[in-house]
Amino acid sequence: MNSGMKIVIVDDESVNLMLLEVIVRQEGYDPRVFDNPFAALEYLRENEADLLMTDFNMPGLDGIGLLEKAKELQPKIKSIMITGNEEESVREQAFAKGVNDFLIKPYSQTEVKLRVKNIHILRIEERSREALKEREHEALRILSRTAEYKDPETGSHIARVAHYSKMLARLCGLDEEEQELIFYAAPLHDIGKVGIEDAVLLKPGKLDEGEFERMKAHSDVGYEILADAQNPYLAAGAVIARSHHEKYNGTGYPYGLKGEEIPLYGRIVAIADVFDALTSVRPYKKAWSFEEAMALIIREKGEHFDPVLVDLFVGSEAEIREIFVRFGAE
Repeated sequence: MNSGMKIVIVDDESVNLMLLEVIVRQEGYDPRVFDNPFAALEYLRENEADLLMTDFNMPGLDGIGLLEKAKELQPKIKSIMITGNEEESVREQAFAKGVNDFLIKPYSQTEVKLRVKNIHILRIEERSREALKEREHEALRILSRTAEYKDPETGSHIARVAHYSKMLARLCGLDEEEQELIFYAAPLHDIGKVGIEDAVLLKPGKLDEGEFERMKAHSDVGYEILADAQNPYLAAGAVIARSHHEKYNGTGYPYGLKGEEIPLYGRIVAIADVFDALTSVRPYKKAWSFEEAMALIIREKGEHFDPVLVDLFVGSEAEIREIFVRFGAE
């Protein structure tokens, strides 16, 4: 028996509908059948489904139109299109809209079972990957909190830096995969603070020259902790840890990199980190207001920060405020 994969079957011909329901139910799946595509959509608004099996030709709304609307409701739903039309243009149109497979009429019982089984296997593999990724993300969240336990005044700093960084990654055109990468890697930017003594890290006043040199070492310490990792999040975190204190004009540390010599991830996190640090309470200062922090970001355009990224950041003030409020700036 199968794991009760939930299947929505839509066909305006009752005989076909009954046949498909019997076949998939015999295989241990959980079907819901509709002879009207709009009724199927109403069901999908309130109920999750793994697979949509739909006829292509139906009155009022064809199979592709139904799939489009179904994916708006449930983006991860899989689909099998049922059609008597073998024209390549129909297939191309359907695949472009996200169809996973086809059943061409007349189809056999064996063929239906195999097509549905393939989707079932695909869903199991996807869920396994999602579970693995969530465990990986959980480990990253725990690792990211290491520096926070060392420096408890940071509070929600890592969450806000992650969201500001992802926003900037999106605005400068990075794809969803890289946006996710920087979202989980950015919180590792200060992981090297675990190697800094508390007398320096938590000093309630301005650091002297020697103390500041010891504090600056956290960039390389963070890199060394994360370097040589095969995990892409940790590898990105290593780059960010080492480069997020570099300045666009070349006066930053640890290597005095200038302009685009600084990795893009480092340039992004530099803005996110400084803006959030300014608006947060620290042992040595009070929190700045949102407006004061934004004004500094603007003043440092082309000096501390990448001017293109500053324009993107400043141009998204409403989204920044939403993150600022939602994650409770201290």
